[in-house]
Order: sequence, then C-alpha cells, then structure tokens
Amino acid sequence: MQKILIVDDNGLFRKALREGLHSQLPSLIISEAKNGEEALQTILTFLPDLIFMDIQLPDRNGLELTQLIKGLYPDIKVVVLTSYDLPEYRDAAFHYKADHCISKNSFMPLLPLILSEGPDG
Repeated sequence: MQKILIVDDNGLFRKALREGLHSQLPSLIISEAKNGEEALQTILTFLPDLIFMDIQLPDRNGLELTQLIKGLYPDIKVVVLTSYDLPEYRDAAFHYKADHCISKNSFMPLLPLILSEGPDG
C-alpha cells in the first residue's frame, strides 16, 4: 500500500486532492498536514512514500522543508505544488531536491504517472 502525505494550508485543496487520489486509487493511505511543523510530526509516525508539498506554507517555506525532508528521508518522493507555473519555481524546486514540480492547475491528469514511480513502480 502506498502512503501519501498532502502538505497544504488550503483545506479545500487538500480535500479535493484527497478525493481525486482516492477516486483514481482507492487503496492509497492518505494523511494531511496544514503546515510544515505538522508535516514533520506526521512524517515521523506515518512515514509516507510520497509527499505533495505546497511551496507556500504559513510557518515554513515548502522548498526548504522539501530539502530538509529529502536530507532526512531520501527515499520519500516529494512533488512540489505551485499555483504559478513559472520556470523559476521549477528550477528552485529541483534545486531544493524535489522529485517533481507541478502546477496545481494542471497536475490532476498527471497523477497516474507520478504514482507509478512509487516503490513498486
């Protein structure tokens, strides 16, 4: 079973993403965090395979949090989500060790591709 962590301060977006993921792959185990501190605590107990990380969080920079997570847990895949599909954001995401960087407006059709790169994919 693949475990996913959604880190985003927007509750409606987390809910939409959770429902979208479950509609595509009902067997996923999904947890959520609304900020960076909650994400770090959740990772300790939940140990996800994949994290969807918002760039802008209320208490932390999502890029710096991504780099911290990848340093501590290099096997966890991190997909950075941004509202702005700009080359600078993509470059920054990869600089901070993200595995993918995707616009929130366009990534739902890409979910099967991202999820297929999991531990068994």
